[in-house]
Amino acid sequence: MNSGTAQLRKLFGTDGIRGVAGEFPLDRATVQAVGRALGAHLAASGHTPRVLLGRDTRESGVWIEDALAAGLAKAGASVERAGVMTTPGVAYLAHLDRFAAGVVISASHNPWRDNGIKIFGHDGYKLADDVELEIEQAIFADIKTNGGATHAVGEPKHRELTADYVNWLAAQCPADLSGLRVVVDCANGAASEIAPEVFRAKRVQATFIHAAPDGKNINERCGALHPEVVAKATLDAGAQVGISYDGDADRALFSDAGGKVVNGDAVLLVTARDMKSRGKLAGDTVVATTMSNMGLEVALQENGITMLRAGVGDKYVLEEMKKSGATLGGEQSGHIIFRDGGATTGDGLLTALRLLEVVATSGKTLADLTADLKVFPQVIRNVRVREKKPFEDMPDVRALMAHAERHLCRFGRVNVRYSGTEKLARVMVEADCEDKVISLADAIAAAIQREVGE
Repeated sequence: MNSGTAQLRKLFGTDGIRGVAGEFPLDRATVQAVGRALGAHLAASGHTPRVLLGRDTRESGVWIEDALAAGLAKAGASVERAGVMTTPGVAYLAHLDRFAAGVVISASHNPWRDNGIKIFGHDGYKLADDVELEIEQAIFADIKTNGGATHAVGEPKHRELTADYVNWLAAQCPADLSGLRVVVDCANGAASEIAPEVFRAKRVQATFIHAAPDGKNINERCGALHPEVVAKATLDAGAQVGISYDGDADRALFSDAGGKVVNGDAVLLVTARDMKSRGKLAGDTVVATTMSNMGLEVALQENGITMLRAGVGDKYVLEEMKKSGATLGGEQSGHIIFRDGGATTGDGLLTALRLLEVVATSGKTLADLTADLKVFPQVIRNVRVREKKPFEDMPDVRALMAHAERHLCRFGRVNVRYSGTEKLARVMVEADCEDKVISLADAIAAAIQREVGE
């Protein structure tokens, strides 16, 4: 991760451009400027670029897609629409069909009033920070030159691409899953249309909940933001596994048959051991993030697996995976990347299939597979901020962080960072002694609140 470049960017966060739909930078004029800037960037190769657009189920997605298509067309790009499609689905299809770029209109786990723009290159990977910065500078130059001008465009071509993605997913999991009973929470998001087809293709006995999007109910008291919902539904239904997606289905969280939530750290442990046993875990290495629990690191070490830590954000996990050659990486939040199957970003549907495959082939329950993961006490405090002032420029915060690190137990750490998608500071304190983590986290969060809190 180029932290200097990341700090210079004003529009792009760790997961594209995000904000309230209708307000800068997601007002119609700026969205068209994004399209024009991206189209011009892609056209610099000398060919007419083909761009694939997909979106989640937010009501604002339709007009944002129209505005983005208008800007791309003005810059000479040829636009095709996939309709409602998961973020990893767009990434896969962009690479499969040789598009110059794939663009997803989604704010992932955010409320329905928010939306966002994520851009993938022709290779299916998210753009590097320096490329996003270059496009961002072109966006601001376009706004200055055109003064927020907007224009209309004819209806771009629309192709039914879901089947290609579903077939690829099914092929990634050759095991027989027909004996499994699962409950799937689609978060009233992009998974609502695609998940039923995927599980039907694999003959999984699936019950779907929150799969009736109305444009405003995405992520509303459901999905990966509320994994306890599917956990209860799984227990009530007597199912073996519960699966919950976020709005664009690039991540998934799970529950076992007893109603216990299973997060991304546990998924990494289960799939890492399975991949190692099959000779698929390159270098016996897993890439996690600074937020992953130390208990995961300890459990992996006990199985002869090295854990590397990357910055938060699946694009940074992927960067470290490329650098180290690792074939498995992910986040506690449920973004899991399986490079051995050709995935280029976190994919909640693929993650579910791979986890279900381990359950089906091992003959063990999900509870059995995760039983030895000791979760170290971890406290996270979110502080809403008015600005993202560097922490090193806040003496009180810096002193409290140093104090916390000196007073933690043998296994302990402090991680303080700003969210890449929201105006939040996140304080995480973790240790193998529970009594100190709460007071230390609260003290650091209070200092940040005093300095830059809203």
